[in-house]
Amino acid sequence: MSHSPTEFLKVANHTAEHFGFQTIDQLKKSPECKDCSTKRPHTINGNNKRVDAHGGLLSNGVIAYCEEKLHALEKPILLYSIDQVPRTGEPAVTFHIFNVDRSIAEAILIQASRALATELGHVDHTVRINSLGDKESLTRYTRELTNFLKKRLETMPTQARELMKEHPLSALSYLVEEKHDLAFRSPNPLEYLSDPSRKHFREIIEYLDMSETPYEIDPKMLGHHECYSDAIFSLDFSTEEGTESPLTIKGGRFDEFAQRMTNVRTPAVGAVVVLKNQKAPVRSPRVNNDVPTVYVVQLGFGPKVRTLMLIDTLRQAGVRVHHDLASNSLSTQLRDAENRGVAYTVIIGQKEFVEGTFIFRDMAARNQEYVDLETLVKKLKRHSAVSV
Repeated sequence: MSHSPTEFLKVANHTAEHFGFQTIDQLKKSPECKDCSTKRPHTINGNNKRVDAHGGLLSNGVIAYCEEKLHALEKPILLYSIDQVPRTGEPAVTFHIFNVDRSIAEAILIQASRALATELGHVDHTVRINSLGDKESLTRYTRELTNFLKKRLETMPTQARELMKEHPLSALSYLVEEKHDLAFRSPNPLEYLSDPSRKHFREIIEYLDMSETPYEIDPKMLGHHECYSDAIFSLDFSTEEGTESPLTIKGGRFDEFAQRMTNVRTPAVGAVVVLKNQKAPVRSPRVNNDVPTVYVVQLGFGPKVRTLMLIDTLRQAGVRVHHDLASNSLSTQLRDAENRGVAYTVIIGQKEFVEGTFIFRDMAARNQEYVDLETLVKKLKRHSAVSV
């Protein structure tokens, strides 16, 4: 299955908007950014900016965060951009979420990435996931891995021995790629996670379980260890024998990378979706400024997961949605819904989560009712059809 760059970028743009991502131009129009007189310093330059799809494009997001004064927002930032992969010129969409240290950030990235792939027809896919943990976890794991590999230098390929001088994870990445026996006998990074990292990773797995997402925990998935910390993931696609998917989708958390580049603690996650073997000029996304039909308000872990699933259901139904999944404040979300002028609000609390219902609130009539999913979708589709 192949896609034109135009089709890919159209679907990417639609998916990003539906999950609440905004462009740099949209975000920097906020009063906080306009009133901020100071750009945040960063150390990213041509010498330390990796030029592969992931390090390079993740760096671009950090540059925008600093130079466009997005740091002044001091709230969850969902940013997306249409890019070209350095060197290859392949079209790509990059998702960033800043200022959210909770696992819901990874959940949003995974769901948005899956929705994009599904919309392009790649329904049969699996999320492959691992965690290298925070700085404490990675230090412990690297120490164990170094000891393991140093004791077996004589059985390692020459290239792996050379890479050991760079970093033991670089050597391990090579061994994994070559399917060398040492790779599969090496220490498991999940066994060295700190308590916070273990809790964070467990929450992501709970999200995958609750949303019935096919996944595989792969301790040998290392990603770009120079960039990622804690959870990393990719989408693996089932294809006919002898063919490969035209998409690559990889992402993860890069708090440590962002902090190294800015000298300020900056919670950050990102994902890069690349359309392989195609070239297209980068165009600014075509922004839809219409007011969304509905604002989905949630409170609690279970309701957040259900909200993500609802957002995707409404995307397929053609209903525009707004949300603030990073918020844990009911009043803040309701106030935001009021300010945005949406026609309806859907509320999912713990009671609704357990009962499988939704509170459907008509913002103009000031009344509300409990509805099931089928009724909710019908009501919102009817409104969307009338509004067109």
